[in-house]
Amino acid sequence: MTGIASTTLSDGRELIYFDDAGFPKSRTKELTTDHRGLRPRGEPGEVRYDALTDEWVAVAAHRQTRTHLPPADQCPICPTTASNPSEIPASDYDVVVFENRFPSLGPALGPVPPNPAWGTKGPAFGRCEVVAFTPSHTGSFSGLGEARSRTVIEAWAQRTEALSALPGIKQVFPFENRGADIGVTLHHPHGQIYAYPYVTPRAGVLGAAARRFYDARGGRETLTGSLLRSEREDGSRMVLEGENFSAYVPFAARWPLEIHLVPHRQVPDLAALSGEEKDELASVYLDLLKRVDGLYPTPTPYISAWHQAPLDGVLRPAGYLHLQLTSPRRAADKLKYLAGSEAAMGAFINDTTPESVAERLRAVAVPASATPPAVVAASPEGARA
Repeated sequence: MTGIASTTLSDGRELIYFDDAGFPKSRTKELTTDHRGLRPRGEPGEVRYDALTDEWVAVAAHRQTRTHLPPADQCPICPTTASNPSEIPASDYDVVVFENRFPSLGPALGPVPPNPAWGTKGPAFGRCEVVAFTPSHTGSFSGLGEARSRTVIEAWAQRTEALSALPGIKQVFPFENRGADIGVTLHHPHGQIYAYPYVTPRAGVLGAAARRFYDARGGRETLTGSLLRSEREDGSRMVLEGENFSAYVPFAARWPLEIHLVPHRQVPDLAALSGEEKDELASVYLDLLKRVDGLYPTPTPYISAWHQAPLDGVLRPAGYLHLQLTSPRRAADKLKYLAGSEAAMGAFINDTTPESVAERLRAVAVPASATPPAVVAASPEGARA
């Protein structure tokens, strides 16, 4: 069972330690006390309503001063040392989650203003957290062992449940930005979790489509479940299949590299996964990331985005947890830039075919330890028996 211990940083932010199963760490007062004497946190930024698109935009000018690609000996999420009193007071840890010192949303909580119109604005309520995957400053998620991968998944699930219960929260979004080409500001392997006071535009579009499909079938079938079944039956875009999860390149992939990882059972979020499903996910997710990194001689930049059902009575019943992993890398030395058509019109033009990308991912040689019998590379000939 993953151990959990929490403390409070000197400016009032919450920090939570998650230990690998079977390896609980001692959390003495000396290890968990932040001696930096930080000033109390300021007020949140603001959200403004864009009447042209019916969307909320967060304005977070205070983030201009956030840490940007510091040298290794000044990394804010390495364990604390005498010369580097970091965000994490302990001298060692497995996985840590803490409130972002420079949040886009929060720390105050509450709803967005009702009945918005042009000129409507309000506090940027919500919460932003950082998830440190490892105390090691170098490496990436794909280099973690299965035990550590499982700990991160447990942290995502626990935080999803806790954040979903906070007042005013409408959507919880765990994600990882990997690589300078994506825009990361810290090299240390880490991800983030945003808890929004509104349903984000992308989640709203996906949720509305899922609800239409769900209603048209009398609540007996979900859109994501139907797509998963179709992809498994076709087989040409499948990447890997397990007992509880499968991954495929979607039929109408927008990005040069795009993979969807989907549980076989409809669940709204990571918190709803069973222990068995989390165990397999720890292996499947590592397998997928190793395949992505095995495509080219250098690590591939990506965005790993966990789509969880919004906390909305209309959208949530049709919601279906799934991962969308995307990368702008279209060749070993080329990136796909979102220019006029994509950035201005939202009309994507893909430089690769989903079938060829899936074939290349299936062909990547993954170490046997990362592919137990329950997880095998999918066959392009169709669904497994």
